[in-house]
Amino acid sequence: MKRLTLVRHAQADAELPDRSDWDRPLTKRGLLDAAEMAKRLRSQRLKPELILCSPALRTRQTAEAFSKSFGLYSDALIFEDELYLADCKHLIKHVRAATNVHHLMVIAHNPGITEFAQWLSKDHEVDSMTTCAVVTAEFNMKHWVELTTESGTNVLLDYPQRSA
Repeated sequence: MKRLTLVRHAQADAELPDRSDWDRPLTKRGLLDAAEMAKRLRSQRLKPELILCSPALRTRQTAEAFSKSFGLYSDALIFEDELYLADCKHLIKHVRAATNVHHLMVIAHNPGITEFAQWLSKDHEVDSMTTCAVVTAEFNMKHWVELTTESGTNVLLDYPQRSA
């Protein structure tokens, strides 16, 4: 049994003429939301073994909040250039390449992360992932290379504005 957790980065500052999209930091709310969502996952005992992440500043900051909350070391956090604004196809490729990991987390951007969540979900429609939304699902397989569309079960969607 495998588990995949998808996270859209937390709320980031607006794009400014003197700053690239790549360098947009999280807002104060974004930092709080990332800490809260990590806490919610931890309370459900859903700790990933590995986090794959876009290297943009806002996704890195989101990943750092999650890894800190889970007590993960830096070698459990991998930044992949190809995940920056990745579409569903590239996200699938990176997940299928994972080895020896039972619970994998991917932190990336919309619209790709929402499309990927929709592609995976067998029993729950994922229309849109707001900032710092988390989708987690189970997969009855031995290796990530076996990942197929609509194979995710027990799909859960959570987001910061959702009442606990």
